[in-house]
Amino acid sequence: MVSYTLREHPRAKRINITVRRDGSVWVTKPRHVSMQAVNAFIVKCEHWIERMQEKSSELPKTSKVESSKRQYERYKLAARQDVLRRVARMNARYKFDVSNVIIRNQKARWGSCSHKAVLSFNYRILFLPDHLADYIIAHELCHLREMNHSQRFWKLVSLSIPDHKDRRKELRKCERGLL
Repeated sequence: MVSYTLREHPRAKRINITVRRDGSVWVTKPRHVSMQAVNAFIVKCEHWIERMQEKSSELPKTSKVESSKRQYERYKLAARQDVLRRVARMNARYKFDVSNVIIRNQKARWGSCSHKAVLSFNYRILFLPDHLADYIIAHELCHLREMNHSQRFWKLVSLSIPDHKDRRKELRKCERGLL
């Protein structure tokens, strides 16, 4: 059986497995899910976990963009300026109300959108290719209208990013070196 660190999260809707760059395995579960169900899920995903650990062992141990507080402070302002410029350009099409834009040092997300129209972005967006940063901006902007990933949401995204599926796949490949 794979060794892992377990976290229980009140907003989790399903069991989630994360294999980090160092090869450690983190499992997040909803409160209502039993340990028996978690262990069964781990067994079911064991081969996938091993493949991800193998991939992570091939990655360099340090990244060009470290997640230290010092790095965050160094790039936070530049990231904010870049994101604000992109939000203004993308939102010229959508014309959604944005109450605030925040830059954060997140470990597992590129962006988020709150019900209060606050858009939050990871400072590492600054290090992504422009077309992927634009995808993230459009994605979060569209959550201002659709707070889900329904067909209507993806239709909104496709107004400015018609190849959003390809960009999402590419982003997943890039994020292993940045998050």
